[in-house]
Amino acid sequence: MGIRSAALVCGFSVALAAFLLPQAGGKAAFAAPDKPTAQRKGSGLPIPRFASLRSDEVNVRTGPGARYPIDWMFKRKAMPVEIVAEYENWRKIRDWQGASGWVHQSLLSGKRSFIISAKTTSLYKTPASSAEVVAKLEPEVLGEIRSCAGDWCRVKVSGVSGWIERSGMWGVYKSEPIN
Repeated sequence: MGIRSAALVCGFSVALAAFLLPQAGGKAAFAAPDKPTAQRKGSGLPIPRFASLRSDEVNVRTGPGARYPIDWMFKRKAMPVEIVAEYENWRKIRDWQGASGWVHQSLLSGKRSFIISAKTTSLYKTPASSAEVVAKLEPEVLGEIRSCAGDWCRVKVSGVSGWIERSGMWGVYKSEPIN
């Protein structure tokens, strides 16, 4: 490990790292913390991608491991999150408000969900803005994504099924097909 890479991984300045390295015969005189690197394998699935929370209580940590402190906690099962990085069994996630942190993979589900993020959105009977509106969904309403094609997604919210335009929700990419 060179002086520069040791300084970057451990958060030391280059000057401090240069002082520490000669003390160990050219090797790092400190243990590098677990940080995501290209050498560590994850799931092999594409990044970024969406998932949802498996539990009503999900601890979000400052780094990828149980020894990192808990920064905050999610309290909503089925909340959609975006996986933006992986490190072994840990996933760095981001929520619809932009908050991010690390969670263990066992706390995530592949079930697709969405949240109404900005303004009230109509739930239509069929995939057309001229169709009958079956419900109005307020911001922060969660629902299940059944399928998506084109600009529309078939969803279910509190037992009511219908169609939402992709632009009215957070939890699916612009052209991502979901079957």
